Amino acid sequence: MAKIKMKKKSTSTDMTAMCDVAFLLLTFFILTATAKVPEALPVDMPSSVAQTKLPDSDLAIITIGKGADGKSKVFFDLKGREIRKRTLEGMGAKYGVTFTEDDKTKFALMDDFGVPLTNLKQIIDLKAADRTKANQPGIPIDSLDNQLKDWLLVSRRASIDLDDKELKIAIKGDAKEQYPQIKKIMDILQDQKINSFNLVTGTRGRDF
Repeated sequence: MAKIKMKKKSTSTDMTAMCDVAFLLLTFFILTATAKVPEALPVDMPSSVAQTKLPDSDLAIITIGKGADGKSKVFFDLKGREIRKRTLEGMGAKYGVTFTEDDKTKFALMDDFGVPLTNLKQIIDLKAADRTKANQPGIPIDSLDNQLKDWLLVSRRASIDLDDKELKIAIKGDAKEQYPQIKKIMDILQDQKINSFNLVTGTRGRDF
C-alpha cells in the first residue's frame, strides 16, 4: 500500500509586525526619556523605603555635602521657574545686587547653586556644563552672614504671592555628613517656624 506523503509547511514566521512594534516602543522611550542633569554638589544619600514623591514646583531643596576640598557646603535649589525669578528679584533687592531680565531667565532654568549672592551672576553666566565644574564655596550660613535664611524667607514669600501656597522644604544630605552641620540647617528652619519638611533619601522623601 502506498504511503501518503504529508505536505510540509513552512516554519518561517513573518517578523515585520513585531519589528514595527519594537521600533515604535524604542522611539517612544527615546522621546519621553530625560537626561539626568549632573549635580553641582553630588551627595551619597542614605537609603530608605519611603514612598513620598516630592512635588515638581513650590519646593526648596537644601543640599548638604562635602566638596572636592573636603569641606562641608550648602547648596540651594528651587523648583518652578516663576518662583525662581521672583526669589532672585527679592534677594537682589535685599542685598542691593542688580539682576537683568536675561539673568533672571537664565537663573530660572538653572538647578542648584552654592555661592554668596554677590558671586551668583558669575555662576549664572556660565554654561550648564561649566556650572557643575565650577568651584562653588557654598551658601553662607554663619550667624553674621546667614544667606540661606534669607533665601528661604524670600522664596517662601514668593510662593505665597505667586501660587498662594506654602513652600515645601526638603533637605538632601550626604549619608556621611556630620550631624552638627545638619542641625544648623534645622535650626534655621526652626527660626522660621518651619516644623514640617522632607529628608530626601534616594529619589524619594520622608515627611517629618
